[in-house]
Amino acid sequence: MNLIINQSHNPAFNLALEEYLLESTELDLIMLWRNSKAVIIGNNQNAVEEIDADYVREREIAVVRRQSGGGAVFHDLGNINFTIIHQNGVDDQSFGGYRAFTAPVCGYLETLGVKAEFSGRNDLVIDGKKFCGNAQALKKNRIMHHGCILFDADFTDLAGALKPKAEKIESKGIKSVRSRVTNVGTHLGSPMTPEAFMDGLADYFRANVEGIRDYALTAGDITGAQALADEKHARWEWNFGKSPPYNWENSGRYPFGGVDVRLNVKAGVIEQAHLFGDFFGMADKSELEAALCGIPHRRGALESALAQRDIGRYIQGMTRAELLDLLY
Repeated sequence: MNLIINQSHNPAFNLALEEYLLESTELDLIMLWRNSKAVIIGNNQNAVEEIDADYVREREIAVVRRQSGGGAVFHDLGNINFTIIHQNGVDDQSFGGYRAFTAPVCGYLETLGVKAEFSGRNDLVIDGKKFCGNAQALKKNRIMHHGCILFDADFTDLAGALKPKAEKIESKGIKSVRSRVTNVGTHLGSPMTPEAFMDGLADYFRANVEGIRDYALTAGDITGAQALADEKHARWEWNFGKSPPYNWENSGRYPFGGVDVRLNVKAGVIEQAHLFGDFFGMADKSELEAALCGIPHRRGALESALAQRDIGRYIQGMTRAELLDLLY
């Protein structure tokens, strides 16, 4: 077993590195790592449905899709992530065996005087509050288990980023289940930094996993993972475009009348657009509706598509910014 201390904080690179190590190497490994602020969504989820798009954009919080299933989680430098990858026969019961994979985390916390327990399908809790969610992916004969430990996470950003405007969207994506959460750091008898906690967890693995050795990522590992990040994990097409089809509804009331927006979105691209309301306009609104079709459902793309259009000709009194707020 190889122990990797990954020093990168880039969410797209780190998720790509996991995939690269799982699919392009034969290494059995444990990897510890942290991300800068990001929402990490499950493989089967609708990204737009899981986040507050305005919040993550304004605060430059990355949104990255992972290989495994499960719900959306918030990462920042106050979280410690662990990944375990090893050979696994397709009929092996390791897949879904979350308790065994998370036992070392509970064991390490016990050395710090904290009692942690496995709960439900895939969570670790302290006093009934979740501090670690876990997920798995199986590729051929290799299994990847990863978990995110809340140690000193910013709960303001966690709540803000993972607060979707549910009334605006209807889809068949797998929705996250929200739980009461806690930071491990608040349960310690004396203060500890996230870095010290991660170092201690690494030492616990070194002391308790037979045959473990430190492994430094090679130039080939880094190049391979970066190529995968550039081609996939850092791209809108993977993080948002892979979302299942959904319907977007939003409306607003203004001095000039009401406007109701309805969008049908598939593979992240608007297939149908309809604008309803008691507003007035000099030009036929169907021209504006047609201009929205074929545009990726993301604010930047919509802003570019509408840049040369006089929105007031179609909806008298409405500004481009107001329409954008309804569209995304």
